[in-house]
Amino acid sequence: MHFVTLIAALLQAAAPATPAAPPTPADAIDSDWRMIPDDELLVMTLAADKRVVIRLAPRYAPVHVDNLRKLARAHWWDGTSVYRVQDNYVAQWGDVTEKKPLPAGVVANPPAEYLTGRYDAVTQMTRRDPYATKSGHSADGWPVASNGKGAWLTHCYAMVGVGRDMAPSTGSGAELYAVIGHGPRHLDRNIALVGRVVEGMEYLSSLPRGTGNMGFYAPDQTPTPIVSVRLASDIPATERPHFEVRAADNARYVAWVKGRENREPPFFEVPAGGADICNAMPPVRRAPAR
Repeated sequence: MHFVTLIAALLQAAAPATPAAPPTPADAIDSDWRMIPDDELLVMTLAADKRVVIRLAPRYAPVHVDNLRKLARAHWWDGTSVYRVQDNYVAQWGDVTEKKPLPAGVVANPPAEYLTGRYDAVTQMTRRDPYATKSGHSADGWPVASNGKGAWLTHCYAMVGVGRDMAPSTGSGAELYAVIGHGPRHLDRNIALVGRVVEGMEYLSSLPRGTGNMGFYAPDQTPTPIVSVRLASDIPATERPHFEVRAADNARYVAWVKGRENREPPFFEVPAGGADICNAMPPVRRAPAR
């Protein structure tokens, strides 16, 4: 080997390796997407064949979610309606008469599943949460917050909660609502959150607003009929929807969160330096065809 070539080769070998570029928000790989189990998907069909799909959160509200499964299997919601739509707040559905009997086995007042036993976030939002000491995402894509003593799901856009009366009522789950506006975080730790709308949110958020008190439909307004509500696991296999959530337990997801906290040029000239947990809701997508 020529002397100059040899020296060049030795210098190249001794030079430190170029560090790998950090992952970017767009760097998700196939293994970052985790299938949502069929029995954790609630499929609500509204009039005109409009479908709303809700991912359930049994780890955080097990008794309430068990009630939802029993209500769906009893076809309890069939023929009920979306009867309350309060602007910048919630769309609520169930039996507007509050007289329809609950199916056998449904717990009328479950434990107050407003707090979970453990803060299981694997990411951390940079900016302090005004409603908690910390907030982030669980490995399987739920927005969670904590005050150091307990943990809870957060009231963000499209999250689904359980309607209830005054305490000690905790709500059976027969009356549900989806957040359709700015996250009403003051509801955290006061109501059981049981899931999140992952498809069809536009069918709830675009409904006519109720003109009655708190957005309830007035007598001259027509509630939106609910044709059926089924667990995806109870729908024929060839017809059921499948969804995946982006897992948070990897560096690529952390980069995605950082990208949400500090939007990049050329459009953004001033980075925000942080984001509310509700501005970084974990991505969910339709699963590729099997």
